[in-house]
Amino acid sequence: MSVFQLPDGPKTHPWLQTLQWLTNPLEYMEDCEKRYGEIFTVRIGPRFTPQVFTSNPQAIQQIFTTDPKYLDSGESAGIRSPLLGRQSMLALEGKPHQRQRKLLTPPFHGERMQDYTQLINNITKQVTRQWKVGESFSIRPFMQAISFQVILKAVFGLQEGERYEDLTKQLSASLNPKYPLLNAFVFLFPILQRDFGSWSPGAKMLQRIQRIDELVYAEIRDRQEQPDSSRNDILSLMMLARDENGEPMTDVELRDELITLLVAGHETTATALAWAFYWIYKLPQVREKLLQEIDSLGENPEPNAILRSPYLSAVCSETLRLYPVAMLALNRVVKSPLEIMGYQLEPGTLVAPCIYLTHHREDLYPDSKQFKPERFLDRQFAPYEYLPFGGGNRRCIGLAFALMEMKLVLATVLSMWQLELAENQSVQPVRQGALIRPSGGVQMVVKGLRQAQKVLETATSV
Repeated sequence: MSVFQLPDGPKTHPWLQTLQWLTNPLEYMEDCEKRYGEIFTVRIGPRFTPQVFTSNPQAIQQIFTTDPKYLDSGESAGIRSPLLGRQSMLALEGKPHQRQRKLLTPPFHGERMQDYTQLINNITKQVTRQWKVGESFSIRPFMQAISFQVILKAVFGLQEGERYEDLTKQLSASLNPKYPLLNAFVFLFPILQRDFGSWSPGAKMLQRIQRIDELVYAEIRDRQEQPDSSRNDILSLMMLARDENGEPMTDVELRDELITLLVAGHETTATALAWAFYWIYKLPQVREKLLQEIDSLGENPEPNAILRSPYLSAVCSETLRLYPVAMLALNRVVKSPLEIMGYQLEPGTLVAPCIYLTHHREDLYPDSKQFKPERFLDRQFAPYEYLPFGGGNRRCIGLAFALMEMKLVLATVLSMWQLELAENQSVQPVRQGALIRPSGGVQMVVKGLRQAQKVLETATSV
């Protein structure tokens, strides 16, 4: 008979652990690792179920490759959100999850991706044209604006208009709350998501979700009534997709997957871009090397040439290593007795590969707190050593899209603008919701245009 045993971990009250996790997660995880090693148990709300964090690559490989019948994510692992919905690929398990993943994979791969390169380029130029020489500004809101427009146009296929404006307003309020810590508590504790009267955060959240639903379902209905085979946005491709039984996705499935793609792809990419600009302008040697590579591609480089640029790719990889926007890969729930690193875990235990701690292992990444893109030129890392997009059957489906957007936005901005950091002090990582963002949003100053003539020509043609 198995004797179940959890790895050691903090003995403080679960409420205190939850508060530490919500307010200072990186320091909390690092303290736990120093004290208990590369696998430890925490108890975090709302259910306070034992949750095993690990940064051991072999353990992570085991988690990513274990049959989902025995270890899987989804609603039973606590992945639930009224905004995403219960048909979201993040919440589904087993066969329904496999089906959705199969239906959603084609739009994010191959030639279809090429269709979005010009869109990303145009949106980047359009948004950054608001910058004025000599003015100081926070770069993160501009990256959010770019990422948001890219998703609404590439994923939803929405053009500017009343529905576009209304959806932008409702989604922005949901994704960028005025009080992030309060929002984190509401997200973590489902009881707070109820309507306790117009004053309550739950009521406001439910009203926004209801309006988002009205707008998304209206868009789906319009597409069904007026099909257009020439459209190449992801919603159109999702509506055409059929499973092995020839069945299309239902309206609810379409709605939940659209919102999931937007939530998972908007704030994450914008935050990663803000971090990238910080490091590029903090470290002159990185900036010079990157500019040299981008300039060597010529005046109007092919998108593929940008996407294949080795140093640009290394800068993106190192950005996602140092402060991965998601600190943990998706929780998995143990479904039948499982041994990890000598510990017998009982069903119901949650297991979480810790992306942040893995990316700061000194045996893999010497001087892990230093920004060194060369790491990714010198060697290749296994998918359980470098995992900014999670892994296994839960690896982020938009991985290629996110990297493409990061590279194109960085190359476009760097080739057009002369920028510098407005302040010399170090930017600190702070929690916002489930993500780690740079404090202050990275304050920058525009020094001028790099290629004035080219920018003017572009401005008249967009």
